[in-house]
Amino acid sequence: MNTRSRSLLTSLVLLTSLTARQPAHAVPGGCGSSVPYVSGQGGYAVYRIPAVVKTRHGTVLAFAEGRRGGAGDTGDIDVVLRRSTDGGCTWGRLTVVAAGHGHTRGNPAPVTDPRTGAVVLVTCGNGGTVTEGQIMRGEVTPERGRRVFVQRSWDDGDHFSPPRDITAEVTRPGWRWYATGPGHAVALTRGPYAGRLLIPANHSAAPPPGSRDTGQEARYYGGHALYSDDIGQSWHVGFIDDGYDGLTNANETSAAQLRDGRVYFSSRDQNGTAPGNRLDTYSSDGGHTLDRPFAVQPALNAVPVVQGSVLQLRLPHPALLFSGPSVPTARRALALWGSADAGRTFTRLLTLTDQRSAYSDLVQLTHDTIGVLYETGVHSPYESLEFRRIHVS
Repeated sequence: MNTRSRSLLTSLVLLTSLTARQPAHAVPGGCGSSVPYVSGQGGYAVYRIPAVVKTRHGTVLAFAEGRRGGAGDTGDIDVVLRRSTDGGCTWGRLTVVAAGHGHTRGNPAPVTDPRTGAVVLVTCGNGGTVTEGQIMRGEVTPERGRRVFVQRSWDDGDHFSPPRDITAEVTRPGWRWYATGPGHAVALTRGPYAGRLLIPANHSAAPPPGSRDTGQEARYYGGHALYSDDIGQSWHVGFIDDGYDGLTNANETSAAQLRDGRVYFSSRDQNGTAPGNRLDTYSSDGGHTLDRPFAVQPALNAVPVVQGSVLQLRLPHPALLFSGPSVPTARRALALWGSADAGRTFTRLLTLTDQRSAYSDLVQLTHDTIGVLYETGVHSPYESLEFRRIHVS
């Protein structure tokens, strides 16, 4: 074991889970877990796609997609929110942040601006009867295809501005599918790009002229980033992963700013031919360009084809964390991995549950506590969204 890995294990003491299932009314700071979303309650058949941030005043904001018709990705879907003022032990009423009104709204990617306290939320959506396959094949009009929206809150997430369409600012000719995050975005705090709000995203491209492909082939997925340097007023496209070689197919992407100022990107590999299901890369210029193309991260080969989350812990803890299911062939057994070398290698630290589980998002609550909001259930990973508090020793 090298010195940096030993430092990780010593500093974290692996990560001690507060696994005691205390009731939802447990005293602030003393609860181990809570369940902010239960499918079938609150007017929605299924809750999916967790995203969580902490505001400057300490409120925890748990976003999700509220799917009225079932677990499918298409249909009448809203972006919903529950707020917690006691670190995720109890939750306020459910509110609709972005209503689909019969159409699809989702892929929440929230971020707190540390300078002003504003919470900026980027989402996307499409017509309620439109499928991802139809969009990738170029069979729908731009108005019914993927659109990108931004909203802001100045009151700790209590109210959000109406969604504003920024599609023209953050897309490129030939793109078809588009997805923000999902999961928390990043506010850069170090280096020449401090103050930038960076949203990891992915897209699909049209096949080249003369190709017999339809565009629905997984090889046409690619990652990219969008960013704002003025708290979400204007938006720009950063790096674009446009190899489309079928070897690595970057899809849903999460990001974290490392201690040296670089940005680490972790992506779902959507059925690429390279072995493994997780990809990663770095950016040294605030997300403008990539230091290298997306490549397989072999230390995370236990993760299936699924979204995952990354979080760089604040000092004094050295770790970059990753969360995701830990069975390569199934969405189950959500686990945490840690890296002491800026994402070059990862060590599995903790299994949160042996039940079915899928998407997740990480947030740092205090200097020694993190939170994980994740999909889980006994018979299906989409029965509830659980919030687990984990102590970093």
